[in-house]
Amino acid sequence: MKIADRPIADRRCFAPRRSVFVVVLLVAAGNVIVGQRPEALPIKIGFIAPLSGPNAQNGRDILNGFLLYLQEIGSGVDGRRIDVIIEDDEAIPAVGLTKTRKLVERDKVHLMAGALLSSTGYALAPYIDAMRIPMLYPVVSADDLTQRRRSKWIVRTGYSGSQPNHAFGEYAYHTLGLKKVATIALDYAFGWESVGGFQRTFEAEGGLVAQKIWCPVFVHDFAPYLAQIPRDVDAVYALFLGRSALQFMRQYQEFGLKQRVRLIGAGTTTDEHVLPFMGDEALGVVTALHYTAALDTPANRKFVAAYRARYNRVPSYYSESMYTGAKWLVTAVEVVHGNVEDSATLVDALRHVKLTDAPRGPLELDDYGNPIENVYIRRVERVNGQLQNTVIETIPRVSQFWKYNPADYLKQPLYARR
Repeated sequence: MKIADRPIADRRCFAPRRSVFVVVLLVAAGNVIVGQRPEALPIKIGFIAPLSGPNAQNGRDILNGFLLYLQEIGSGVDGRRIDVIIEDDEAIPAVGLTKTRKLVERDKVHLMAGALLSSTGYALAPYIDAMRIPMLYPVVSADDLTQRRRSKWIVRTGYSGSQPNHAFGEYAYHTLGLKKVATIALDYAFGWESVGGFQRTFEAEGGLVAQKIWCPVFVHDFAPYLAQIPRDVDAVYALFLGRSALQFMRQYQEFGLKQRVRLIGAGTTTDEHVLPFMGDEALGVVTALHYTAALDTPANRKFVAAYRARYNRVPSYYSESMYTGAKWLVTAVEVVHGNVEDSATLVDALRHVKLTDAPRGPLELDDYGNPIENVYIRRVERVNGQLQNTVIETIPRVSQFWKYNPADYLKQPLYARR
């Protein structure tokens, strides 16, 4: 049996603080073979993601999406084979930087891709700029990476944390009819920026965020925080992911809050990385994000079917982000006819890619290197016995600056905890 006959994430164990050196060679048959040497020099991509620790499932989703697209194109790009050298960053910024140094300086990769956490994204940026190596951030969502602290050598193909929440705040006021809400979110940059984006537009339209409740990133019991939710709000906006999303949803229902106070939130709260493990507690929850596996388009139906066939699970937004990131990267390499050694030309090509057939829908970059893309308002429903994020509204071509003038927007401070 060839290595490619099983998903990579299912056949590799990662131990904390161990260097993982895996080269994935993509050949015409679409198989993954270790050690083969082609006639042409390969294109070497350094890839980092958390493949051990509490964020390992998200890391596997990221890796699976990336490899799925590369395996679909088989022979590589412009006659050059693609080698992917994978490292586990453990979701620790210092480890991510060490692994990136190894990939760039020892493995001599032509470009980098990956990362999950905003803190890792920020930690890598000065080094990436200093080494003048193109890097793709399909998942890292820290607002300032494409705003006040934008990098010449980093291209984001995912989204900024506040981006879908700007659209959602306005939608919540006008369409959902909410006037007064409380927010509850994880207490770190992603939570601050998501809540900040929602609050800005919600209150600009006339709504009120009556209270903001912050929970530790590794919260285990939500009881003390749920007790702080005011009884006179129209809804609670929640931002969680992974284990915290599962625990929050269960306890919200157990406390009897779901029957009294409507629950809405950021897209990660019910994303497909956690939704299959939820039950009735998730039904009816409305969220906003740039992707849902239930999106009914030809491109997404094809992607979901391929992902299910290979990995036996529904793709999450993490999976789609890296699948589309790989497509973006390959498109740019085609533009430069495989000449990835010319880093400046390659990063310029990366900034000018436009995709019309990504699973999430069309996207292109703004002048600051962040995608302009659809935001989907989703409601959790049970369809054919399974929970899904059904699209109830599509808000097209959403910018990270929403409807604001970029120059004026950037004069304001970054969304923070306050």
